[in-house]
Amino acid sequence: MMEQQNYSTDVLVIGSGAAGMMAARAAADKGANVIIADKSLIGRGGATILAQMTVAVALGEQEEDNPEIHFNDTMEGSRGLGDPEIVRVIVERGPDVIREVEGYGVRWARTPDGKRSQVVSPGHSRKRCVYVDILNTGGATSNGLRKAIWKDEKINRLKNVMITRLVRHQGKVIGAVGFSMEEMVPVSISASSVILATGGLTEIYERNSASANMTGDGFILAAEAGAELRDMEMVQFFPIAHLFPPLVGIDPIMWDPFRYKLGGRLLNGEQEEFMNRYAGEVAGKYTATRDMTSYAIFKEVEAGRGTPHGGAYLDFTMVPEEKLREGFGPVIDILRSQGVDLTKEMVEVAPMAHFMLGGVRVDKEMNTSVEGLLACGELIYGMHGANRLSGNAITEALVTGRIAGETAGASSNEKFDDLVKQELETEWEKLQQFWHPKQVAKDETATLEFRRRIQKLMWDEAGPLRSEELLADAQSKIKDLQKECKEFALAKQGKYALAAVEKLEAYNMTLLGDAIIKGAIARKESRGAHTRLDYPEQQEAAVSSSFTLNQDHEWEFSQIELNGK
Repeated sequence: MMEQQNYSTDVLVIGSGAAGMMAARAAADKGANVIIADKSLIGRGGATILAQMTVAVALGEQEEDNPEIHFNDTMEGSRGLGDPEIVRVIVERGPDVIREVEGYGVRWARTPDGKRSQVVSPGHSRKRCVYVDILNTGGATSNGLRKAIWKDEKINRLKNVMITRLVRHQGKVIGAVGFSMEEMVPVSISASSVILATGGLTEIYERNSASANMTGDGFILAAEAGAELRDMEMVQFFPIAHLFPPLVGIDPIMWDPFRYKLGGRLLNGEQEEFMNRYAGEVAGKYTATRDMTSYAIFKEVEAGRGTPHGGAYLDFTMVPEEKLREGFGPVIDILRSQGVDLTKEMVEVAPMAHFMLGGVRVDKEMNTSVEGLLACGELIYGMHGANRLSGNAITEALVTGRIAGETAGASSNEKFDDLVKQELETEWEKLQQFWHPKQVAKDETATLEFRRRIQKLMWDEAGPLRSEELLADAQSKIKDLQKECKEFALAKQGKYALAAVEKLEAYNMTLLGDAIIKGAIARKESRGAHTRLDYPEQQEAAVSSSFTLNQDHEWEFSQIELNGK
């Protein structure tokens, strides 16, 4: 084998969004040596840096609140699928973690009396959500965490490293192998504990708010190592993502905080407010949860009352210009420069894939079902159930990252450097066979075009509105795409091996698509983010879907009744 890079550490963190950076910080605080590896730049990829809105924590600085109320709101919002143990530990530790990241330079907005500003977000019963103005909550959080890990000698950062497999020995995860994308050099990392913090999978859908690297790699790494996944069919679709007119350089989900502040009206194609018919939402208020709002928009479109491009109108024309400018800040001028004058015209919005609700099953210390392997952030199951409340995502990332880092940092397991190096040779040979199969259907294919085919299939037939007929067709087609992905060959890769990464990502996307479809077929009800047009009612019993990968790389599936939890 060619030149290789071999590392050894106490704790390996894979992924560097908020959860991963917090995990690295917490493990180092416990005295552990840490490697944080990412297939992108450290702290620059994932979902956190794109997040613009709020963080839900029961600080009680604007009105009476406590973690128990936050717990009850979150459990109610989960539509019966939240894990009480996971929800409780996150809401209880949320306030302390918010104060911690403020110490890293995250400047939460404050009221004139010096208290942290908190607002009500849909599904929350209190003014609970802190934020950083303007539209910079995620960016500020990422910046603060980068500063918190950057100069620590205990934390080694590996950018542009694609981890392709976790290494196990006697049932325990002992490290990971992969390659450097920049140099196309094999990489092994031996570790006492491994933390997965790779984020979600919404890049699998044609219409999504994710960064391009959110292809679900961590779910596959965990499953291949023997971990259990839960509720993979539960993908949240953000209701009022931008649809039309085209905008450049603006996050498509940016409209939500402005609706909070200014009460923007949601109208159908006939310019009627309609949310009262679905969720009892009062004009000028913004109280309906995301699953209900997405459902309402789709039903209006289905009834022929959609906008010209297949969504709903968002209307701020009734808001005085000075209020618009106060609420939008510099964004109002960016919109005007692109031909959108909110004082005179409406924009079209529609749902898009935004957040993975299911994921890797963990306990309250963030241990998976496999010894030596932990997970945190959007990758895990438990906090959100069938519907995520606005503001709970960064809370989950920060708290679960800190817990995972504390758990891993406190362990002192034996390392197996030589075994991990040996497994790298086996993995490298498998990768060569995957990238350059001897029997090929084509000489080479455009990997990004192949990805778009996966995304279109998942959006059209396993997206927000599902049915038996569409899902059955999607199941057959995703299997065909998976087979095709294995068979097409790439040209030999040199430095900056993007095509090699894209083929691996595409394969992971087909495997995850199969899990989503399998779970969606089995869930014969509509619950939260999962809408079955042929089963519109929610079943009385809450059932969780369980997924494991067998040796043939096929999903083993079962359903578990939650007994009303």
